[in-house]
Amino acid sequence: MQKLNRNNDLQQFEGPQSRFSEFFFAISVFFQFLKGFRYLHFEGPSISIFGSARFGEDNIYYQKAREMGFRVAKAGFNVVTGGGPGVMEAASRGAKEAGGHTIGINIELPFEQTPNPYLDIWVNIKYFFVRKVLLFKYSVGFVIMPGGLGTLDEFFEVFTLVQCEKIPKFPLVLFGTEYWSKLIAQLKLMEANQTISAEDHQIYLITDSYDEAMAFLLDRIPKNKIDGKSFKRKWWLAE
Repeated sequence: MQKLNRNNDLQQFEGPQSRFSEFFFAISVFFQFLKGFRYLHFEGPSISIFGSARFGEDNIYYQKAREMGFRVAKAGFNVVTGGGPGVMEAASRGAKEAGGHTIGINIELPFEQTPNPYLDIWVNIKYFFVRKVLLFKYSVGFVIMPGGLGTLDEFFEVFTLVQCEKIPKFPLVLFGTEYWSKLIAQLKLMEANQTISAEDHQIYLITDSYDEAMAFLLDRIPKNKIDGKSFKRKWWLAE
């Protein structure tokens, strides 16, 4: 397996570095954000679909993600994914089959993650935290398909941001009742111990129904967020 560049990745999270190292790390982060903003500035309203990179085409969750991507695109939204294989590929594939527009926000990893062939545009991002900001910034709804640690990270990040009113109350769908049943049980346990509130469960929907998922998304996405602002490209910015 290819090794990460320790100087550029791991070292920055090993406590204080030299002033020059910290400065250039901050500059690197700034340019990663700028790169993402330039790629995505002119895209319309989007729905992000998250899920495992490890599911192959013969997996039931791959097929379900493909159908969800199809439904989201048919409803008039761009489909945004992490850009890689598995659920990300399936959702992008379904969207393309519906004539939709697909966006990938790909993370640079030593394994698993290469852009899938069903993307209209994609941007390669170095840092997970920058990637998540871009995934959330351009989306008005979120679908969480079955996945692993990265998918859980994305679910709880969105959940927390909505709960704390750091992003609008965009709808959040957990797709796959059996797969996510123990996660819901944990959330109920957290409510019982008063670490979250009863109303926090209203932020998300858990379902196995495409129709129910789409109805929840469409009902909770504010119309002004769908219409949104449009920006003209500036030739002098090489746009």
